[in-house]
Amino acid sequence: MKLDLIKKLQQKKFRTETGCCLVEGEHLVLELQKAAQQQPSLKAAELYLTEQYADWQTEFRVHEVTGKQMSAISATKSPQGIVAVLPMAAVRPPAGDHEVAVYLHEIQDPGNLGTILRTLAWFGGYRCLLSPGSVDPFNPKVIRASMGAIFHVPLELDVSLESLGERFQHIGCLDMAGEPLASDAFRQCDCYLFGNEARGVPRDQLEQLEARAFTIPGIGLIESLNLGTAVSLSVYERQR
Repeated sequence: MKLDLIKKLQQKKFRTETGCCLVEGEHLVLELQKAAQQQPSLKAAELYLTEQYADWQTEFRVHEVTGKQMSAISATKSPQGIVAVLPMAAVRPPAGDHEVAVYLHEIQDPGNLGTILRTLAWFGGYRCLLSPGSVDPFNPKVIRASMGAIFHVPLELDVSLESLGERFQHIGCLDMAGEPLASDAFRQCDCYLFGNEARGVPRDQLEQLEARAFTIPGIGLIESLNLGTAVSLSVYERQR
């Protein structure tokens, strides 16, 4: 891919047009290579690196670029000198047995999504469903925040909220007036629904889905938890 096009992959419009995304930095490229051992489709990635990485061991096709060229295509202020261009369709983590779904409704913050993917990858056995209007999971900020977890968690995009009722028997959500998170009923859900950082999920839609409400008990003075933290606590409690 031409270097001027690689720079444009920082924008969703061009990621959609080309079907490719950026994976930048030594750690993320290592995670990509590790994932490629289980997902051969990921070997379609191409690597762009500076002279300092000339001895980098990889099965990917390699292109050497100058430091100036790397700065031009990098999505970070201080480029490490190694970037992969990856076809998004190649990211196909295998489904696990008895997967549990985590549905994110119109989530907007790239850092939150990256953190959530990292949590789901750590515990394993989860599939992430994103509603229409959610942040692009191939946004470079999401990929960096996920620390490579995006290569290991099955993802579904543009999943409508209404479709959950047809797919899942027991849907759980968080609410200040819900049952304790430690209850047995919480662990019986096959889909956990989390809403937009500011607006949550419309209550009438929760009622239509017959979502069962649970709460994370707290004694502090603030009104809510960060979304990434709430998902992490919920997944930990389910596994505990």
